[in-house]
Amino acid sequence: MAKNRVEEIAEKLAIPIMEKEKIELVDIEYKKEGADWYLRLYIDKPGGITLDDCQKVSEQLGKELDREDPIKGNYFLQVSSPGLDRPLKKERDFVRCKGKMVEVKLYKALNGNKVIEGELIGLENNIIKLNVANVGLVELPKEKVALTRLAIKF
Repeated sequence: MAKNRVEEIAEKLAIPIMEKEKIELVDIEYKKEGADWYLRLYIDKPGGITLDDCQKVSEQLGKELDREDPIKGNYFLQVSSPGLDRPLKKERDFVRCKGKMVEVKLYKALNGNKVIEGELIGLENNIIKLNVANVGLVELPKEKVALTRLAIKF
């Protein structure tokens, strides 16, 4: 079965579980690493995800996947927090992170830089808008962006 189809089916099965547990489904990926296939769900909720949250979702989704059996062959089901450095992919990610510092990695350098850091203003019409120190407003077309994530400072 096609990778995208597996992700779609897993998402359809996961949504009722997420709603019941009051947890947000951040991302799903089905990918091969070495000889093994992995179905990974990244989940979040206000205040953060606990190990118990991951276990609850994994057990419930595992039962649904066993019942529906949409994936032929062996795979590993993993449920985890997306982590602090998770990529911003969906529009709701950009809304949630508005006003926070983000790091944007570009496919091609812009004014000699492939990485731009600034305060996220938002995402409008597939344009990522940032307020960059000493520069001001920077608008980046999403198709030219390889990755956007929260900037982590230690």
